[in-house]
Amino acid sequence: MANLFEINSYLAEFKSKIIKINREEKMLELKETAFYAKSGGQPGDIGEIIADNQNIKVLETIKKEGKIINIVNRIENLKENSNVIGKINWDIRYKHMRMHTALHLMCSIIPLSVTGGQIGYEKSRLDFNDPNKVINKEDLEKKINLLVEDDHEVISEEIESQILEEKPELVRTMSVKPPQIDGKIRLIKIGNVDLQPCGGTHVKSTIEIGKIKIGKIENKGKMNRRVNLILLN
Repeated sequence: MANLFEINSYLAEFKSKIIKINREEKMLELKETAFYAKSGGQPGDIGEIIADNQNIKVLETIKKEGKIINIVNRIENLKENSNVIGKINWDIRYKHMRMHTALHLMCSIIPLSVTGGQIGYEKSRLDFNDPNKVINKEDLEKKINLLVEDDHEVISEEIESQILEEKPELVRTMSVKPPQIDGKIRLIKIGNVDLQPCGGTHVKSTIEIGKIKIGKIENKGKMNRRVNLILLN
C-alpha cells in the first residue's frame, strides 16, 4: 500500500483500487490511499469512497496489522479489485494539518518532555512534564504567533532508524514511538525552528496556521500540565 498523504498531504481526491473487503466489520483496504489513519494523536480521516456507482461514507480510518483500513457505512455489492475514487473531508483534514504543525511549534518553544497529546477540530492539546510550572501562557502565545507569522517552510525528511538511536533528543514525545517504515524514520522540519519524528500530515508553511490562542493550562497530577491550543480562523 502506498501512503499518498506522505507524498502530498494536500491530496484531497485520488484514484485507487479495493484490494481487501471485511464484510463482517464493514472495512475496506485500498491499494493506494490518501486517507490518514488514526495514530500519533491525530484523528483518522473521514470522507467518502465512490465505487461501482455507489457513494460509500468513510466513518473512520484506522491502522490494523500495519495496514490502513477504512471503516465504512455499508459494504454490500462492493467487490475486490474494483476501481474507486477516494474523497477526503478536506475541511477537517486541513484543520488537523494546521493544528498538528502548531503543536510542533509549541514543542519548539517549551523545552520539556511531552507526555501526551491530542489533535482535534475545535482545539488540540499537549501534556508536558512540568513539575516546576515553568510554562507561561501569555509568553507562549506571543512566541508561537511570532513563529507562525515568520512563514517558516515545513518539509519532511527521512533518516535511517539507527541515526535516531544516536540522537534520542529528537524524540520529544515520551508516549508515542516514532513511526518506522523499512528501517527509516520520517522527520518533520520547520525551518530552523523544529525537527522531530512524525508520521502525520502538516501544512507547507507556518503562515497557513493562522492566529493561535493558548487556552486553559491545566494541572494533570503532580508532574504534568496540559496546554490547550485553539485556532482563531
